[in-house]
Amino acid sequence: MSEYLSEEERRAIRESFARLLAKHCTESDVRRLIATPEGYDRDLWRRMADMGVLGLLVDPTYGGSGAGAVELESLMEEAGAALLPGPLLSSGVLGSSLFSACTDDGVRLRLLPGLASGDTIASVALTGDSGTWRPDGVSVDAAPKGDAWLLTGCASFVTWACAADVLLVAARAPDGLGVFLVEDAQSLAGVTALQTHDPTLHLSRVVFKGVDAVRLPGLDESALEQAMNLARIALAGEQAGAARRVLDGTVEYIRTRVQFGRPVGGFQAIKHMAADLLLEVESATSVARQAASAFDEGDADSNELISLAAFACADAFVQTASSAIQMHGGIGFTWDHWAHLYWRRARADAQLFGGADFYRDRYLAAKESRNAK
Repeated sequence: MSEYLSEEERRAIRESFARLLAKHCTESDVRRLIATPEGYDRDLWRRMADMGVLGLLVDPTYGGSGAGAVELESLMEEAGAALLPGPLLSSGVLGSSLFSACTDDGVRLRLLPGLASGDTIASVALTGDSGTWRPDGVSVDAAPKGDAWLLTGCASFVTWACAADVLLVAARAPDGLGVFLVEDAQSLAGVTALQTHDPTLHLSRVVFKGVDAVRLPGLDESALEQAMNLARIALAGEQAGAARRVLDGTVEYIRTRVQFGRPVGGFQAIKHMAADLLLEVESATSVARQAASAFDEGDADSNELISLAAFACADAFVQTASSAIQMHGGIGFTWDHWAHLYWRRARADAQLFGGADFYRDRYLAAKESRNAK
């Protein structure tokens, strides 16, 4: 947890963020943004910056809040509940954490204040067409060119590259994996938008053909893994918050929807489904928060808990969204119903940063390793 924020301040910023989203990120707002090329609300982005959300992970020295994973997970629950579209994961989590880990203070001074203020948006290219988001999936090579580097290859599933001012690229250098900065990302050729199951998520494929870049010192494979762990915690929080919002909306529906002279929620089968979903949502929320706390505290089992949160929250969101559609009947299957929007987000999130099966295997391997000691 942050040494800069008190418990009262943490609660206040979450409540303020929830109110902001309730006013400016309604279902109608999300549907309106889906139809725009940008895909996110610039005015809401600015308001989030003013509130300190975009600079949550940025040290106060560089204009941020200096918060940790616990605060991040908490705010991402609200973002997920509202189906917030935009580059928060890309810029506010991955970009901020990688720039913060860079050992060049000049880079930090030049770029972190812009990320915190929302004036600069970062995107991060971490995987190739394999979509593993692991070192073995990196398919960009970096070759030295004097004091600079040239990038060649391709990166895929790059989140919100369409909105990015700067692009951070994981690439293979002669001495190992590194992170390279491409400035003026909007001028890059070879950026192709990918079709996504969730229209609130923008993904791109980026082809590099001798693109000039600067290598960022201090960003090795370990730093990438730390940034990815923060992104996994943030995504788990988003999934848990969205699942809870879906459950709340569905419970309200079955309480008021009457069939055969009684509320739908009075039927035993529906009661059992709702009870099962409540257990899933509570469990997902608990493990997401526990993983965030373990990360901040540097616990030995933090990687294990993050893997658990990654697959448990993904599974809970998918199950809750799918069951909600069934419990709403035929109307739930239509694009015009809110449950359909959450179902699409659930299916897309379940594949982002690696599928649930990968994290399930990783969790079991870590648990077996710990038990063997």
